[in-house]
Order: sequence, then structure tokens, then C-alpha cells
Amino acid sequence: MTMQQTDESGTEFQQKKQELSLLRTNLHEIHEQKEAVFKELKLTRDHIRTTLAAATKLKQERDEITRIVQELKKQRETLNLTVKEKAGEHKTVEEKKKELLSQTNVRADPSSLKTQIRHLEEQIETEVMPFSREQQITKKIKELKSKYKQVEQLGNVWKELNTTSADFAEQRRKAQEIHHEVQHKAQESQQKHEQINSLFEEIKKKREEEQLLAEKHLELKVKYEQIKKEFETVSRNVGELAKLSQKEERKNYHNIILEKTKEVQEKMRKKEKLRTEDILAFQALEES
Repeated sequence: MTMQQTDESGTEFQQKKQELSLLRTNLHEIHEQKEAVFKELKLTRDHIRTTLAAATKLKQERDEITRIVQELKKQRETLNLTVKEKAGEHKTVEEKKKELLSQTNVRADPSSLKTQIRHLEEQIETEVMPFSREQQITKKIKELKSKYKQVEQLGNVWKELNTTSADFAEQRRKAQEIHHEVQHKAQESQQKHEQINSLFEEIKKKREEEQLLAEKHLELKVKYEQIKKEFETVSRNVGELAKLSQKEERKNYHNIILEKTKEVQEKMRKKEKLRTEDILAFQALEES
């Protein structure tokens, strides 16, 4: 190999070393970018899984509330029918009361009437009186008993009216409570439904981010593999050039020693004084 070829080989070797260094730097940078994108991709996927789990839990809670609402609506429907029945009963007793009030104008106290009746009956039993007087008292007792009967009927109607009124009010109160609970639960169900929609919107956006990150990661991975192959190829070339360079260096060194040896031999033939470097060159040739 000529000196020019040797120089060209050395220049190529240096160029390949520089190229290898640049490739190593690029490979490291691409690796760092690839790992950073992968880390972000993993965080995004973890976020999607967590959000999806939260949405699933909310959906289960919403479905349970919806089931409760349906059950409460059935109860409310039953109570509304009962309220309607109690209202009818109350109206019937109210009409009965009006009818009794229209048939009699008696407004006496039932206990007072009973006291008068008992007093007159005792009077007949314990006192001696003319027959005409006894007949008058008997007639009075009959009139009082008739009044008492009317008052007693009216009193029973009032009791019945109070009972039906209380039943009506109680059933209506229960129906209203159930109605308010239905409204509350329905509102709660709606809130959870809106939360679910919000989470699914978030998941949709994260899916889009995941897709972009996955594509970017794949792109960097492909680029990394390409640079890695190029790096390995250049690395082999550098190794081969390094071996060739070492071989040329040894060859050049041997040639130099041969030339020095010829000079030493010529000096010895002419019996000229040898310098230290001449002796060392001669020894190097013998060792090689």
C-alpha cells in the first residue's frame, strides 16, 4: 500500500470514528425520547384504566338508584290509590254528617242528656207520684232518649269523620314523602349520569392522546432500530479499519527498521561509529 493509500485509509478511519460518535449520540437521544414517550403513554393508559373503573362504579351506583326509584314509584302509585280511596271515604262521611245535621237541629251535650234521663228514671223508681205525673216524666224520658239517639248518631259520624280525615291525611303525608324521595333519588341518579358522561368524555380525549403517543412511540422505536443497525454497521467498519490501520502501522514500522538496519550495516562495514539509535534499530530488527 502506498503512502497516499495509507493516508486515505487513515482519513476514512477518522471519518468513521466521527460518524460512529455522532450515531452514538443520536442513538442515546432517540432512546431518551422513546423512553419519555413510553412513560407518558403508560401514565395515560393508567389514567384511562382508573377513570374507566370510576365510571363503571358510578354506573353501578346509578343503576342501583334507578332500581330504588322504580320501587319507590310503585309504592307511590299504591299510596296514591289509597289516598284516593280515603278521600272518597271522607267525602261519604262528610255527606252523611251534612244529612244528619239537616235532619235534626239538636245541639245538646250527650252526657248531659244521659244525666237527665238517668235522673228522671230514678225519680219514677223511687218517688211516689200520681199516674199523670209519671206519664209526663215517661214522655219526657222518651223525648230525651230520642234526642240522645240523634246526638249519638251525629257523634258517631263525627268520630268516623275524624278517623277518615286522619287516615286521609296520613296516607297523603306518606305519598308526599315517597314523592319527595323519588324526586331526590331521581336527581341523584341524574347527577351520577352526568358524572359518567363527563368521565367518558375524559376517556375519549385520553384515548386520542394514547393513539398519538402510541404512534409517536412506534415512530421513535423504528427510528431507534434504524440508527442502531447503522451504528452497528459503522462500528464494524471502524473495527475493520482499526485492524487494518494497526497492520499498516506494524508494516511501516518494520520497513523503517529495515532501512535503519541497512544504514547500521553500512556504517559497520565502513567501520563508522554507531549512535545509540542505530544500536536500538538493530536490536529491534533482531526482536522482530
